Amino acid sequence: MKNVLCAVAGAAALLISAPSIAQTTLTVATVNNSDMIRMQGLTSEFTAKNPDITVKWVTLEENVLRQRVTTDIATKGGQFDVLTIGTYEVPIWAKKNWLVPLDKLGADYDVGDLLPKIKDAVSVDGKLYAAPFYGESSMVMYRTDLFDKAGLKMPESPTWDFVVDAAKKLTDKSAGVYGICLRGKAGWGENMAFLTAMSNSFGARWFDEKWEPQFNSPEWKKTLTTYVDLMKQAGPPGASSNGFNENLALFSAGKCAMWIDATVAASMVSNPKDSKVADKVGFALAPNTGLGKNANWLWAWSLAVPAGSKKVEAAEKFIAWATSKDYTKLVASKEGWANVPPGTRSSLYKNPDYLKVAPFAKLTLASIDAADPNKPTVKPVPYVGVQYAAIPEFQGIGTQVGQQFSAALSGSTTVDAALTGAQSVTEREMKRAGYIK
Repeated sequence: MKNVLCAVAGAAALLISAPSIAQTTLTVATVNNSDMIRMQGLTSEFTAKNPDITVKWVTLEENVLRQRVTTDIATKGGQFDVLTIGTYEVPIWAKKNWLVPLDKLGADYDVGDLLPKIKDAVSVDGKLYAAPFYGESSMVMYRTDLFDKAGLKMPESPTWDFVVDAAKKLTDKSAGVYGICLRGKAGWGENMAFLTAMSNSFGARWFDEKWEPQFNSPEWKKTLTTYVDLMKQAGPPGASSNGFNENLALFSAGKCAMWIDATVAASMVSNPKDSKVADKVGFALAPNTGLGKNANWLWAWSLAVPAGSKKVEAAEKFIAWATSKDYTKLVASKEGWANVPPGTRSSLYKNPDYLKVAPFAKLTLASIDAADPNKPTVKPVPYVGVQYAAIPEFQGIGTQVGQQFSAALSGSTTVDAALTGAQSVTEREMKRAGYIK
């Protein structure tokens, strides 16, 4: 009996002294786009392999995410362990030493497979400071059935004149079908991403070589006039409230004949699970005016680790998982190859399984390759960035200008007044920041 009691006591002691797995909780801040929502749904695949890590999600609308993440990192708030940020923030924040360089993503991560344009956009001095989750440019998505019915043929590289003319012809307000859906929601990454890319194709620029704002130029007047007139005649009601997600819902419901927006949306509008018009969608390059620049941007939603984090190792493990080739295969196995995160890896665009089911793949790659952050405009500029100027002040200025332009779209101000307001606010902020002496 004594031996039995000893054995039981020994076993109990072992149980008490057995170390439990120390848990690390990662808080991930991300945007409410469908690729990120899908990633949340697959998190259990990551935690099954990493039982010591728990992942907590904070999912926010685009403008809110930008504000929350910027405030948190600038104040060293430490709310988030993994940040979803874009190509705008990465070089600026890396130079401020706000981000951890991602040089420990594992031997099989294959940084060399990242598309050069995207990799360069999230690197500083050859070091990766964020890992791209998906990359994008912008393109025209259009209803092939409506074009056929109207006897119109979409060119692979349409002009703005063609787009404007087609949008008017394809508008049937009595049937609830609008010729075109475009971003109108105010925000430097919402309506101003679209309008800045559009303005590039019209020969406009944010600043001249001396950092003087250019909203009083004829090129900006033509850009904004074309946009506002087009949306009033052929756009949906309430367009000044519509961003990416709202227009995605409209197009997928069959309400838009054309939509010019992120290439990442191509798989969404052609997915029969989510889109009523999935089998009736065609794709073309973003429009131009013949000046040598198409209205396409360059962006990557990427995952980064804030400097000063106490959970760098766990955060890097998560980022390596979410942006790896294996993650792409995981999504393909669950959702099909057409729905994998696009625009980050060269190998995806050589994968016959992907190319077979992604009719938009070739144009997505061509659009990403055509975007040139170092020469975004027809005339020379002192900044880099296609749909933004990569300076810290741009977030604030871009959002204020976006509010002026959204007001012109809603009809609460005129195009001329919006451009005057944009010129004035940008001039004031650039003087305050010391760019203009």
